[in-house]
Amino acid sequence: MNKLALGTVQFGLDYGISNIGGQVSLEEARKVLKLAKEYDIDTLDTASGYGNSEKVLGKIGVNDFQIVTKTTSLQLGVDNVLQSFYQSLTDLNATSVYGLLIHNIDDTKDKQFDALYKELDKLKQDKLINKIGFSTYTPDQVDFLLDNFDFDLIQVPFNVFDTRLSDGGQLQALKNKQIEIHARSVFLQGLLLDFKHLSDYFSKWTNQFNRYQKTVKDSGLSLLEYALNFALNTSELDKVLVGVDSANQLLDIANSSTLDVNLKEFSINDVGLLNPVYWK
Repeated sequence: MNKLALGTVQFGLDYGISNIGGQVSLEEARKVLKLAKEYDIDTLDTASGYGNSEKVLGKIGVNDFQIVTKTTSLQLGVDNVLQSFYQSLTDLNATSVYGLLIHNIDDTKDKQFDALYKELDKLKQDKLINKIGFSTYTPDQVDFLLDNFDFDLIQVPFNVFDTRLSDGGQLQALKNKQIEIHARSVFLQGLLLDFKHLSDYFSKWTNQFNRYQKTVKDSGLSLLEYALNFALNTSELDKVLVGVDSANQLLDIANSSTLDVNLKEFSINDVGLLNPVYWK
């Protein structure tokens, strides 16, 4: 089994700081999934909010993959979230999914959330979903979930710059509860792969970026190899999500992911860098 998992937001949207090709074509998406199968990449991450990503996956066929998708906003009511899930199954041309994540953690504060969670549990009992979980962005959110909910799966941001969850002990706490952990943002939307074409917004971290690039160069690895294998060799992580614009990109990643190396973190504990929401 491959620890790599494939994010498919690019199949439905023009996404990512380093994406110059726009949304992936159906033909290219087909090539990507064929290659993923060849490399034993068995997990796909999607969401109904990712444009037409789920429809694209349904057209290609995903029976050989474990699918993780996400809920729509609870603001429109529990029934609407459930209808959207059934629509996801239709779009994916699937009878069940591996995981369903609460996409927006603020939904937990909604008075309807308990009712929604009971309904999700019914879906699990009916074997329409295998695991219930949450998509998170901050260590505080992970702490909140650990304190308040029983769940099976979590998606977290993690990369060589963003090690807040390992430093703070949350990854170990999740493992102790046998919760499956999927890491996203391992390339920080592509920033970790290319420091040459950044906007002025990133200039305040120039010195740190330069030091990091020297660390990578001294290791003898490429930027891709270093960032990828730092995540893959973090033992608490069950899956490392990567998004690609082409089959060639996936090939590069798959061929870079065989290193069993102990790489140093390069933590930059600044939310202005670690959360792309703040990027200008």
